[in-house]
Amino acid sequence: MFARTERLMLRPGWIEDAPALAHAIGDEAVVRNLARAPWPYGVRDAEAFLRDGTRHGPLPDLLIFARTWGSPRLVGGIGLTPTAAGEAELGYWIARPYWGLGFATEAGRAVVALAHQSLRVPRLTAHCHLDNPASSHVLRKLGFTVTGRVSMRACHARGGLVPSAGYAREDDAILIDTARAPRLAA
Repeated sequence: MFARTERLMLRPGWIEDAPALAHAIGDEAVVRNLARAPWPYGVRDAEAFLRDGTRHGPLPDLLIFARTWGSPRLVGGIGLTPTAAGEAELGYWIARPYWGLGFATEAGRAVVALAHQSLRVPRLTAHCHLDNPASSHVLRKLGFTVTGRVSMRACHARGGLVPSAGYAREDDAILIDTARAPRLAA
């Protein structure tokens, strides 16, 4: 699946993206907020992810490319992981040079719309480490609410469990802003 927004193109990762992916995510400040990414993160890790870790059945992991500087630049990643309850968990990351530019929110809107319009996911969930207020802010902008649950979640890069706040967004809360809705293509 692919999606386009005003400034972004979201698409599945290809093995040729491995060097750019390793460069974009290979920053401890980024990786320390992710569950499965190791630290240090290198080209071999990127190749393994692109080869094996980018498909969760019908739910995609997508790379985020900004189209605002001429040729598209890899600025992050976003995806949905199915849960045992038939829901999907939203996860995302943005490379440090692109923090604060609204790319996580813009990509998040596209994936929330994808989950609602195409995949018919009844409920989206998300978690963010308590020491990551920027991610919490993005989730609130996307219409997620705090569940009130704090759980210890695995963080491979930190080598252990990290306290994380739970968030949820019900299907009826997924409101599509038609001016910002992404163009979806299968």
